[in-house]
Amino acid sequence: MSSDSTSAKERKFAELKSSLERHDELYYRKAQPEISDQEYDCLKRDFDRLKSELDPLGLFSEETDQAGVQFKEATLEVDDDRLDSSQSHNHAEVMLSLDNTYDQSEFFDFDKRLKKILDEDCLTYVVEPKIDGVAVSLSYEKGKLQRAVTRGNGVQGDIITQNLLHLGELPREIISEQIPDFIEIRGEIYMEHDEFLRINQEREELGEPLYANPRNLAAGTVKLLDPKEAKQRNLKIVLYGLGACQPNDYFKTQTSFHQSLKDWSFPVVEFVKTVTSAEKAWSEICQLDELRHGYAYPTDGAVIKLDSRDGQDIAGRTAKAPRWAIAYKFESERQTTILEDIILQVGRTGAITPVACLQPVQLAGTLVSRASLHNADEIQRKDIRIGDCVVVEKAGEIIPQVVEVVMGKRPESLSPFTFPENCPTCENQLSRTEGEAAWRCPNQNCPDQLKGRIEYFASRGCLDIENLGEAVVGQLVDSYLVTRLDDLYRLDSSKLLALEGFADKSANNLIDAIDRSKTQDFWRILCGLGIKHVGTSASKDLARTFSDWRQLVEASLEDFTAIDGIGDIMAESLVEFFQNPLNLSVLESMESLGVVLKNELGEVGLSTPWAGVTFVLTGALEKFSRQDATLQIEGLGGKVSSSVSKKTSYVVAGPGAGSKLNKAESLDIAVLNEDQFLAFLEETKSQSDEN
Repeated sequence: MSSDSTSAKERKFAELKSSLERHDELYYRKAQPEISDQEYDCLKRDFDRLKSELDPLGLFSEETDQAGVQFKEATLEVDDDRLDSSQSHNHAEVMLSLDNTYDQSEFFDFDKRLKKILDEDCLTYVVEPKIDGVAVSLSYEKGKLQRAVTRGNGVQGDIITQNLLHLGELPREIISEQIPDFIEIRGEIYMEHDEFLRINQEREELGEPLYANPRNLAAGTVKLLDPKEAKQRNLKIVLYGLGACQPNDYFKTQTSFHQSLKDWSFPVVEFVKTVTSAEKAWSEICQLDELRHGYAYPTDGAVIKLDSRDGQDIAGRTAKAPRWAIAYKFESERQTTILEDIILQVGRTGAITPVACLQPVQLAGTLVSRASLHNADEIQRKDIRIGDCVVVEKAGEIIPQVVEVVMGKRPESLSPFTFPENCPTCENQLSRTEGEAAWRCPNQNCPDQLKGRIEYFASRGCLDIENLGEAVVGQLVDSYLVTRLDDLYRLDSSKLLALEGFADKSANNLIDAIDRSKTQDFWRILCGLGIKHVGTSASKDLARTFSDWRQLVEASLEDFTAIDGIGDIMAESLVEFFQNPLNLSVLESMESLGVVLKNELGEVGLSTPWAGVTFVLTGALEKFSRQDATLQIEGLGGKVSSSVSKKTSYVVAGPGAGSKLNKAESLDIAVLNEDQFLAFLEETKSQSDEN
């Protein structure tokens, strides 16, 4: 090999190393990835190939070569999610990464290599979903949970125990007659699609940067320094892997380990298949690719493991990955289309959100014509221009996003997009706070902001005011009949009849719906006020603690943080809101107009038909979202729990229900399918109306 060739490879290696370090920082520590997993995997593969070519014997592992390239062990510097602010802990057994492939032939090559190593004609495998979450290791000594640690660099990770203790499905103790003296159980922390959408919607309304996918949101949540803040985001956990275990031969197979996890009441994946050949494994991989869209958690591939633990020991590992397991990654569905326009939306907090108007394109089963461009910085970074041919994909298979511009198809005539200096609605000059990504309209009387606040107030998750949708809200604001929230309660039929499209019946129906909202649960009022960082869960906590709104005005920062689930950031937002004279004026006016701004029952839902009834939702719900189901249950006074226990009243199970369904059956808890649940819901509502 010529010295020039070597020098070129060294330079390329240095570039790849620098690029990977940058993307690791964005992905693992900032939760702001710029490239897809597949693009990252390609970079990593090139990095590993060049490293082996330049350093085939590993002689320069801790040295620096003549070109100044440092050859450190890749496993210890790539995929490192540790934070300087967190306390670290060494894993009893190294947490390795998995070799990834997107190619069917590479999977069968993996099988051939294992057969050769083990001198076997046919091997038994276990096929599991690859959860796109945050890897975690749980240590149990004598059956008691000691700590939860992130993967970190594989050798050492961050301790996150306090941020996981609120997970109801996570056993604090293994209850069984026979358990290992010590065991590391590996798994994944994830966030369900509905929760991801809820949080991103709130962030978009506040003008805060959106999370790219559920995995990045989960990663950011487990690293929050305040456990109370972490609790507000409904994380989930699923377990599937074995680390260190004493005694070492406690489990003979991966299959028996999975069975023990179920017996010990750990949350496990729905799809676990034990097969007796690579061909059968491939069939299950294809089956998983079809089923995964119905799962509540994001799944980006399949993990194939050798079933035999003895075989795993014989196969061993490389410096970075086990030889007995491989991840087959499903390709993200992408399409190219034309970006026809960029429009600007003004949210209820004044945040300006640019939206891409696309030539409609079919993507992951739906027709996509719009995609969020997040903010001005994102448009500039990707150099997105009106008229560009762009690549679109669904982030986490949920939110359409513009991934990149196809530069080779850009017409020469296109000009860079210039973000406006003034609000597109009220023409007030936009401003941006240092450290924030969003440009905002500072005018609280901006018509679009007001429309957004009213729509949110009237939404199903807040006051649930029927017939007060986007079109009607637009009419009320544009005609100056409503200039702030309390004006809703000053409306009468005569005022509505002056608006286009209203007749006696429709006007009376809307007035009746507004009147009914006066006696909605106190927590709904609090949620509807749109207090920054305060959602449904926090509103319920506040309503249980404070009997009326005047107590909230008098509450201190310490009073708020004393409530389980309310951290410093939310507490500061609450103090700021209830000290604002304009907000107090609106609340006083609403009270004088008959709105009940107190919790007369003292506890949410105490006298309602499902008071004391606890539901658990599992599997893929097809006829409504989990959020809708939760709202229906809570509206009747019921509670929705994330874990099955003896206190669970009903389990509502959709397709793909796994360990929660099994546990419900073992505890003899009533299980309802969606049709049975809907019938139960309607029957309860009917009886409630009669009473």
